[in-house]
Amino acid sequence: MAVPPLPHPSRRLFLGMAATVPLAATGALTLGAGSAQAATNSAYVMCYFTESPTFLGANYGLHLAVSPDGLEWTPLNQNAPVATPTAGSLGLRDPFILRKQDGTFVVLATDLNGTDWSYVSQYLHVWDSPDLRTFTGYRRMKVHSLDTHAWAPESFWDAGRGQYGVIYSAVNDSGHNVIMVNYTSDFVTASDPQVFFDPGYDVIDGDLAVGVNGVNYLYFKKSSTLVGAKSTSLDPGSFTEFSTAVSHNGTEAPTLVKSLTSSSTWYLWGDTWDPNGVFYAWQTSSLAAGTWTAVDQKLYTQPLNSKHCGIQPITTAEYNNLIAKWGTPAWNRLKSYNYPARYVRHSNFIGRIDEYAFDPYTDSQWTLVPGLADSAGVSFQSVNYPTRYLRHYNYALQLDVNDGTSTFAGDATFYRTAGLANSSWASFRSYNNPTRYIRHSDYVLRIDPISTAAEQQDATFHVGY
Repeated sequence: MAVPPLPHPSRRLFLGMAATVPLAATGALTLGAGSAQAATNSAYVMCYFTESPTFLGANYGLHLAVSPDGLEWTPLNQNAPVATPTAGSLGLRDPFILRKQDGTFVVLATDLNGTDWSYVSQYLHVWDSPDLRTFTGYRRMKVHSLDTHAWAPESFWDAGRGQYGVIYSAVNDSGHNVIMVNYTSDFVTASDPQVFFDPGYDVIDGDLAVGVNGVNYLYFKKSSTLVGAKSTSLDPGSFTEFSTAVSHNGTEAPTLVKSLTSSSTWYLWGDTWDPNGVFYAWQTSSLAAGTWTAVDQKLYTQPLNSKHCGIQPITTAEYNNLIAKWGTPAWNRLKSYNYPARYVRHSNFIGRIDEYAFDPYTDSQWTLVPGLADSAGVSFQSVNYPTRYLRHYNYALQLDVNDGTSTFAGDATFYRTAGLANSSWASFRSYNNPTRYIRHSDYVLRIDPISTAAEQQDATFHVGY
């Protein structure tokens, strides 16, 4: 589906307009150091900010989501921010979470509110947190004195130096973005910047995996693709490009994530600017090989409107405590089984499946309430039109105002069953036409009898966020 044009220049366009360049994102993973803590990790937390194609969903605060497997994500706090900068631009992009050596967390982020790529900032936003339930000590840390930005910060523990490295993208006297590094012990003050990685062309979005079988891996954005470099050292200037590039249209913001259930499996997340705000994932069984295979979109679901994520392993207790503190969404989204890039939505009050991302994004949010005709069933209440429900009329699904009649209640009630194409997903059988199920046909929703394997796939959906 065509994505509406952005109301602001894209970073790709901006690259051709000025020497300063697109924004970045990170999600460094440090292995080795703190391994006692890492051994107990069993889930993940993601940090991000939000945008949507026409910016209806834009919010430049710190957002969190959790996942037991790093693939299916649950936004916290109703997908609203859990912390917001109070200095500088008063907004953030590209947040990053690091678990420090003492087991607590530090959050870093780009100081930029919106999409003004010419905005000059020599500082990073910083918060401390013991548990990601409270955020204290907000401050900005100065990292350079250049007339440019400090984009997409990330941090790692450099055991050889006994300090934390902080990397980010900035334009130096080379005239293009390089990845810089400063060193700090307290995330209050930092050393003078050094060039950490400069392959001779514009490079942003540095993301590190440290100490993987004695090798450190740095992934970054190169001409709208994701590329890796490696080094047996963490010294500035020691990394050499080695991997095969991956991309999906305009791709940026690489985030490396190690599987917690497989010692060899790694995932690489990438964010797109075209269309704006769609995450794609790739998988490998060997970081050393530098080759990646796209992950089926059936297997992962990003938080709604999420952009430039950072992903950090957490414990089961931390996972449970985050949900207890911030809560899970009061709404759901439904993903198509055989078109997993598409989600159930209403458009002009007609039920259909459309490719994410789109605006109004609230068209795809549903409150699953007890069935209007039978509380053992379910009815789909629109979030942005709460007096309206998804109901069938002449077998087609549309969004109508509940008129209080028994006919409407029956038309708007469905029984959730095991997915006809995949029992771990869901299908929805009509209450008053029990031989018919919700399915899509030419992307439009209706209720039909289901017999063929193709129809079973049309009638199968993932209920998530």
